[in-house]
Amino acid sequence: MNFGEFLIRRADDMLELGLAHAAVVGGAVLISTLIGVALGVLTYQSERARETVLAITGSFLTIPSFALFILLLGPLGLGWKPVLFALVLYGLMPVVRNTITGLRGVDPAVVESAKGMGLSRRQLLLRIELPLAWPVIITGVRVTTLVLLGIAAIGAIVNGPGYGELIFTGLARVGTPVAVNMVLAGAVGVMILAVVFDLAFYTAKRLTTSRGIR
Repeated sequence: MNFGEFLIRRADDMLELGLAHAAVVGGAVLISTLIGVALGVLTYQSERARETVLAITGSFLTIPSFALFILLLGPLGLGWKPVLFALVLYGLMPVVRNTITGLRGVDPAVVESAKGMGLSRRQLLLRIELPLAWPVIITGVRVTTLVLLGIAAIGAIVNGPGYGELIFTGLARVGTPVAVNMVLAGAVGVMILAVVFDLAFYTAKRLTTSRGIR
């Protein structure tokens, strides 16, 4: 059976696994974005605070994914929960870093002008700083998503959802005619999701960023 025939026969499985993969990654991106932006907003004005939060979130990326998934088996068990938790940890660093970079990159003259107009600190953040920093922030979210799509596949080691199931099943059947097709199908599925997510973020960035700062 060639690869094309394999994809046609397993089309339903590919769609089901793709939706599950997208769901766990999308959930992790949403949570890591909310936490990451909040951490960036709270720390960008203090050098010690931002260095600390960047060091902590950066340290999460140094943990091998295999090891982290196995460590999470105890408290969270098998399934999507350890995968979601791990992905949130891995997704924080790019979001925090880009939030801090974006907010610190706002022109001080614009900030001073806004203060002169009587804007409160909260109004300044919501109306001036965050909108101007948004293109940088969403780029961090975009990078996070692409990274997590690959890591999520490894979550199959703890029975996590997604294309990792195909990849690991194929690896377990090395030497059989179907093994290569299964691994390749899983890899291609992840690549297709990456393109879809990337296009979605590109579109979202254009729609949510004012023309003057694109």
